[in-house]
Amino acid sequence: MNINLELYRIFYHVAQTLSFSKAAQELFLSQSAVSQHISSLEKSLNIQLFYRSTKKVQLTNEGHLLLQHIQPALHSILQGEKLLAETSEMNRGRLHIAASDTICKYFLLQHLHDYHENYPNIEIMITNRTSIECVKLLKNNMVDLVFTNLPNDIIDANLHVDEILTFQDIVIAPQKYKELQSLDIVYEELLNYPILLLDRNSSTTHYLQQVFKEKQLELTPSIELGSIDLLVELTRIGLGITFIPDYVLPVEPKGYFKVALRTSLPKRKLGMVSQAKAPLSNSVKTFMNLVMTQS
Repeated sequence: MNINLELYRIFYHVAQTLSFSKAAQELFLSQSAVSQHISSLEKSLNIQLFYRSTKKVQLTNEGHLLLQHIQPALHSILQGEKLLAETSEMNRGRLHIAASDTICKYFLLQHLHDYHENYPNIEIMITNRTSIECVKLLKNNMVDLVFTNLPNDIIDANLHVDEILTFQDIVIAPQKYKELQSLDIVYEELLNYPILLLDRNSSTTHYLQQVFKEKQLELTPSIELGSIDLLVELTRIGLGITFIPDYVLPVEPKGYFKVALRTSLPKRKLGMVSQAKAPLSNSVKTFMNLVMTQS
């Protein structure tokens, strides 16, 4: 049985008003058109839905039964249309981002603030993981958007990448390593000191070890942590030297200094990653546009 949904909508209005003329006014149809549509529906269902007389219209038992099912169905459709309208107008929706704590703290905070100020009804969810783990979440459709340092080895052709920031990794050292305040430090000299690195599964550690490997050097950490901020604090108290993105370095570092390398580390990119083929919600696209505009 293949019945046009419009016939059920007309039935609903007649059943609610118990009047063909009132239903016709609500539907912007002629009374005869409404009557013909109801007759067509009754014929398709092979049942009588209304008792008709010159004075009034009443539902049959079958009509009452059909109304019990049509009413919630139409309400659900109308509610869905309302939600879609609210979403398109940014009055409702969800944004789920995955990023490392460093990227969240030093890059995303202002963007998230501005987005929330403009669209306070959008639910914002943030998942903190290493950049590699964040991309895995995106591949499994568990988040909408990922912010990661590039290169990230597990990004593939199924993902779309927008490069939004160029940065450079720098070396910082505690004040007790004054000899590193020379203006001409080479990579080999760094290996004479305890190296503090992010977790070995982070994209940053993968990248740094590859850079040193290309120079026939092995970058072996004495301490591995999951937080740039902790690496900075351990450097500050003299436990070793570490690598941080230049956008993390404060204007006036206290307790440590930037090491001047003879050859700077290669520049990298910060990327905004989304599914290449999956449709994006309006709330996600709006945030992406905000980031691209402000970066």
